[in-house]
Amino acid sequence: MRLAAFSELIGPDGVSIIDRPVPEPDPTEAVVSVEACSINRHDLWILEGDSAMVDSDHLPFVSGLDVAGAVEDVGEDVRNVEPGDRVVLCPNETCGTCRYCREGPENLCERFSLFHGGLAEAACVEADRLVTLPDGVEMAEAAALPTAYMTAYHMLRRVGAGPADLVFIPGVTGGVGVAGVQLAAVLGAHSVGTSSSRAKLDRLESLGLDYAIESTDPNEIRDAVSEIGQVDGVLNHLGGAYTQLGLDVMRRDGRMAVCGRTAGGTSEINITDLFLGHKRVIGSTMGTQGDLERLVELVSDGALTPEIDETYPLEETGSAFAAMQNRESVGKLVVRP
Repeated sequence: MRLAAFSELIGPDGVSIIDRPVPEPDPTEAVVSVEACSINRHDLWILEGDSAMVDSDHLPFVSGLDVAGAVEDVGEDVRNVEPGDRVVLCPNETCGTCRYCREGPENLCERFSLFHGGLAEAACVEADRLVTLPDGVEMAEAAALPTAYMTAYHMLRRVGAGPADLVFIPGVTGGVGVAGVQLAAVLGAHSVGTSSSRAKLDRLESLGLDYAIESTDPNEIRDAVSEIGQVDGVLNHLGGAYTQLGLDVMRRDGRMAVCGRTAGGTSEINITDLFLGHKRVIGSTMGTQGDLERLVELVSDGALTPEIDETYPLEETGSAFAAMQNRESVGKLVVRP
């Protein structure tokens, strides 16, 4: 089978197409024929050499978390799926024995990790992480869900977003941002988002963004958001200066969920404002398999249509990462092996 492997950690030019045998499943595993795999900033950081989990000793490395396809083969102990089933993978990898695995939620696992290997014609996965797809859910739509939409949905739950709430999403045109806008609308909340691109904001408004701010300057954004109203919740996938910005625009007792570091791995915040305002900053990583199952239901019911910017054949995986690196896209980029 063919794989789009990271042969050098130098960015999009480091992707090579290689061949490996089709894997054989262990007793608890399933082999999935990959029909779609979306890519994420997490994959790009690895490809750029900006990840502590992968270095040159791991090359060639096959990334890709968000797998959708058909079950091809199963191990002898697998009972939840069978060959021919249409499925999407929850990429969470957990130990199953720590207190957080026992008590939940699973993404608090002390040894939490993520599956990699979806940028290939077939992937061998833990069968109990597969969610069966209704016939009406397209493979590319399903592949868009596990990382960006599951992360955004879990963040919205963490900040308690509900009807008539105002949710602030800086950097709204990325995968988590787009998902946050669409899911906020599903929950009945209003959204305000920022971008440097008017064209991208126009597209987000067509997807449900209520208030668009064309700026990347925290001071300008702070003033613009304050004119709209006090924010109930913040989805912060940027970090850096945007953490204090989020605190500035939040109401008393507001909540901010932080899931990324695109704008910087450290933030300086006003501690006095934090405690006097009873504000909360909450770390959030991925979501749960239950979150993914709920998202599949929303797509199947027609309440949610994941936004897909472009699809690529396997041999153009490097081009997909170049588009992500150049910030050309709005929504998900999906590889179709």
